[in-house]
Amino acid sequence: MIPHERSALRRLIETRLRDTRPATDPGAALPAGLAAEAASGIRRYFPPRPVAAAVLLPIVDRPEGLSVLLTRRSLALKHHAGEISFPGGRIEPGDGGPLDAALRETQEEIGLPREHVTPAGYLDPHLVLSGFWVTPVVGFVRPGFTLELDRREVDATFEAPLLHVFDARNHQPRERRIGDVTVRMYDIRYGEHLIWGATAAMLLELYRLLANPQD
Repeated sequence: MIPHERSALRRLIETRLRDTRPATDPGAALPAGLAAEAASGIRRYFPPRPVAAAVLLPIVDRPEGLSVLLTRRSLALKHHAGEISFPGGRIEPGDGGPLDAALRETQEEIGLPREHVTPAGYLDPHLVLSGFWVTPVVGFVRPGFTLELDRREVDATFEAPLLHVFDARNHQPRERRIGDVTVRMYDIRYGEHLIWGATAAMLLELYRLLANPQD
């Protein structure tokens, strides 16, 4: 059961992600939103040598409750134009790993200083059809920041209450065709925004991690 009290929810996230480490093998990544048994049938449609990337899943710790900070990607982009996403991008040679890449890309894309982010841990990597295997880095964001968007990449940002995102009544099933295989995935609607694809899959992975009792 996911607690509704802000500090209790933060503690639960910190506890479940404590001591997690980023995956180092792209073979460990599954197509976003799918379990291993469902992923086996469509893995052939994904690039055989995906590029390592990382995103920040930023949880803003506001007094009224935790919220997740999301971006709407620019319509001018080649991949995922106009979609709701997390800030992030490919891991460059000069990065120290997924955390460093996620923080760097976040500062470049939306101007969120890394000093405002306290890392909590990592989720499992996700394969995406655009040719990346993406490591989600979960971090708590201290309020008081001012964002400065790179309009070449991001059109807008917004925050969605984490309890809304975690409410199973807001998880909308949708069938998606990948090659000759039909798979079931889930979308999350918040107001005028539809969160889907890898972004929804990462949020739902965090939700399941928190909702399922651990030994």
